[in-house]
Amino acid sequence: MIPQFIIAAPTSNAGKTTVTLGLLRALKNRGLTPQPFKCGPDYIDPKFHKIACDKIGVNLDLFMMSRDDIDKTYATYSNGASAICVEGVMGLFDGSKKQEGSTAELAKLLQLPIIFVVDAKSVAYSVAPLLYGFKNFDKELNIAGVIFNRVNTESHYQFLEEACTDVGIQPLGRLPFLPECEIPSKHLGLSIDKMEDYNNVVERVAKQMEATVDIDQLLKITTKKVKQKASLIPTDLSLGFKIAVAKDEGFNFSYVQNIEALKRMGEVVFFSPINDKQLPHADLVYLPGGYPEMYTKQITQNDLMLNSIKAYAENGGKIIAECGGMMYLGKFIIDQQGIKAKMAGIFNYSSSMAKMKLNLGYRTVKFNNYELKGHEFHYSNIIDIEQIETIGTVWNARGKEVETKIYRYKNVIASYMHFYFGEDELLRILYQELLAEVTKKEIQL
Repeated sequence: MIPQFIIAAPTSNAGKTTVTLGLLRALKNRGLTPQPFKCGPDYIDPKFHKIACDKIGVNLDLFMMSRDDIDKTYATYSNGASAICVEGVMGLFDGSKKQEGSTAELAKLLQLPIIFVVDAKSVAYSVAPLLYGFKNFDKELNIAGVIFNRVNTESHYQFLEEACTDVGIQPLGRLPFLPECEIPSKHLGLSIDKMEDYNNVVERVAKQMEATVDIDQLLKITTKKVKQKASLIPTDLSLGFKIAVAKDEGFNFSYVQNIEALKRMGEVVFFSPINDKQLPHADLVYLPGGYPEMYTKQITQNDLMLNSIKAYAENGGKIIAECGGMMYLGKFIIDQQGIKAKMAGIFNYSSSMAKMKLNLGYRTVKFNNYELKGHEFHYSNIIDIEQIETIGTVWNARGKEVETKIYRYKNVIASYMHFYFGEDELLRILYQELLAEVTKKEIQL
């Protein structure tokens, strides 16, 4: 029996991340060992989770992951935890299609109570019909309690408490507006390597929550039996593969499960395209996304690494590159002023920030008799793509074909898609079906 709950809200920007981080730190300060999770494909919030409680959040995504994979992932990473906190995504019922893949659907699958976060800055008793609607829209859900965000006075909170009482939902307290304590949104240019600077912000939020949120009651009403599911069983494939994974301030957007899947293929070594001078010896190179456009000067000046990666590709090396990794493999990254920064030049395309436009959404790539799923989120666009080989077709969550491409050169694939390949079968597809025929070694997952 341990506390287990999902943090949800009526809308985005209601304060889910702030409340989640403050609560994780408060639990850690109490001597508990919380395990965070994140609903959806987010890369930033899980990194904030680690700042808050020393454990990175693990993504649980109903679009990209099978139900069995979610159950096993939840069981595996919850093992040994004394509290489990899942941060929701967007509004409670917002999914890829209606409520498919939403926080609400995940709450039902995992049978978790919901802690609702409501931004009440500009509302008082009128919050009652809002709470009533969310409570009664889906009777299978258990909205166990509410925390009100941006509520500075007890007199304001009294109206909100009365609304909760009349609707029949437990009020758990309030979080006032804290100057200089806002957690940054996931926008272009968030400096990942400086996220530790928010450590003091998280601590201040935690102390405030201890003062104005009934954490004891929250833990009491969310304590339940751990759902008994089989954990992920590590597979010793004994392939002897060596996989080089890019990981530094410019390249660090990867799912925990993807890295663990790669470890089942063999030895994973990390390297820095920005700071290292030589690509490690590897049977496979994984270049995940990130913000290479923020480090173009350092990348351009690192000729040795650029040349090393290009030589690897020309000699038949196998590379999977996603989003920022894809940008790195082109000829140039072009900034908003039109200034070009030289990249690896494996592909003839360039990526441009000159006409920034947000492209995002779930993606499914279909090829042969197989499909892989992932997510797309970027502001840049690709130019000079004529006569570059592409494979597969890409569809959005509603089954409509989109312009996203999977580029291929020899044994290199590159795309704006962030693939999910946390299950052995998915990794097999990505390695064998998307890349060229395996010649020296045959992988059998």
